[in-house]
Amino acid sequence: MKFVSREWAFALLLPLAFAACDDSSGPSFNPPTGVTVTALSPSSVRVTFTAVSSATSYIVERAAGTGTFAQAGTTATTTFDDSGLLPSTSYRYRVAAVKGTDQTSFSTEAAATTQAPGTVVINADITTSRTLFADTIYTLTGFIHVANGATLTIEAGTKIQGDFNVVGSSLFIMRGARIRALGTADRPIVFTSSRPAGSRESGDWGGLILVGNGIINRAGDIRLEGTDSHPITNPAIIYSNGNNNADSSGELHYVRVEFAGYAPVTDAELNAVTFAAVGSGTAVDHVQVLAGLDDSFEWFGGAVDAKYLVSYDSGDDHFDMAEGYVGRLQFLIAYQNRLVTIRQGAGALGPDPQAIENDGCGSNTGSGCTSGYNSTPFNTPIVANFTLVGRGVLGTGSGDIGMVVRRGTGGYYVNGIVARWARAAISVRDAQTQQRITDGDLALRNVLMTEAPQLYQSGQQAGVDTTANALTLMSAATTSLFTALPATPANADALDWMPSATSAARAGGLTTFSGKLQTAAGSFITPTSYRGAVDPNGPKWWQGWTSYTTN
Repeated sequence: MKFVSREWAFALLLPLAFAACDDSSGPSFNPPTGVTVTALSPSSVRVTFTAVSSATSYIVERAAGTGTFAQAGTTATTTFDDSGLLPSTSYRYRVAAVKGTDQTSFSTEAAATTQAPGTVVINADITTSRTLFADTIYTLTGFIHVANGATLTIEAGTKIQGDFNVVGSSLFIMRGARIRALGTADRPIVFTSSRPAGSRESGDWGGLILVGNGIINRAGDIRLEGTDSHPITNPAIIYSNGNNNADSSGELHYVRVEFAGYAPVTDAELNAVTFAAVGSGTAVDHVQVLAGLDDSFEWFGGAVDAKYLVSYDSGDDHFDMAEGYVGRLQFLIAYQNRLVTIRQGAGALGPDPQAIENDGCGSNTGSGCTSGYNSTPFNTPIVANFTLVGRGVLGTGSGDIGMVVRRGTGGYYVNGIVARWARAAISVRDAQTQQRITDGDLALRNVLMTEAPQLYQSGQQAGVDTTANALTLMSAATTSLFTALPATPANADALDWMPSATSAARAGGLTTFSGKLQTAAGSFITPTSYRGAVDPNGPKWWQGWTSYTTN
């Protein structure tokens, strides 16, 4: 008989002893099994699974569609309810067990599709505070006014449709009312046409209008354009006579407004997004307009600030500021790739489309402008880090200019890109506007321009000294400035506004503000070493929540 020494026996048994003592491996501490996902509603699901012996908690990860997994939460039980999801969307889940500092690998995946959203029609004014939920699609039927004293709260991921079948369906946040549109990057709030994708057109519905108690430079009772078509359903809305530029109309975060801009009155379209005398107490960031008729964004007086604004394919101007607007705007993108298709009877394309069009007071008639183009307060916004890209095709009207400053406007326009505008990059018009330059109330600084036949439109005022103010007209192709600018973008993410590796926009920004520019910028506007709307070393802030489609 052959004997094994006690030392060898101990060596043979040692691994088995360690295995028996280690309860974090082996069959007693494997990933959870039996993972099941059940849809509970349009915005929630329940995840269940079999308990793992000795586990103290579980990590649940979620992925939308074919996307990547991220932690959805933790639970100490074998049931996990996940809410705040998008309707009619497939979600995948996986679960890992935890004991102390030990964690198993993740389980096999299980998936479910959330239920279809409910539907609600809003056909009367909102007179008391109300919340709109992401598990419901809301249809605005007619001119809907949120009344003084009421707050409209909108959850992230909510869809609101303007009724195509009812003339001018739109949403007005009246003076003294508030909107709390609380979208997120992965769950933006979408205002759009009630027509199905593929058949939508500009002017399918009215738009989003905020009316505040801010100050404008027009005297008398000034009626908001596009109102007063009917004494009951669309009464005149007066936005003048305000006295509080710090007024709050609420907040807009991660909001899209699509295919809006119907004209209830001939030649008086509602803009896609209108800020009428809106005060600086209003918070605005990450807002996009797509295929709006008339202007994408328009400010009438007031002092509301905003960051991260996107306008794609406007029916007229992308950013229009007038009547004593003194707000601050930073990180703006305007992109014109086509002439939008207009709903029959909804209005007409603007005769002079531009990226930025700023007026001092009123229109050609100057109604309510008691001192004409010298009416005060002067229109003096600050617009920083803008990227304005046009079609590069000369239209039949008088537009196709990157920036038009006229009728006595002031303002500070700094660190921008103006590219592919067929008539001129900049137009400075009227003696009163030139006077704003002389007085230091109008400045153009550190702007990069290309694919424009001339820097200043000929036959107009001289503007500012191009060399002293670092206004540069290049001959480079617009496409060379950006990472990706396809001729026919397949979707919004195909438009990559990040400066390319060799882009001149990566440098040349004004990094130090002084004088009136510094005073106007305050702490809201940050000087940058680059030009344009995107930091070459920063995030692609427009991706994931914006849209680009033609219908």
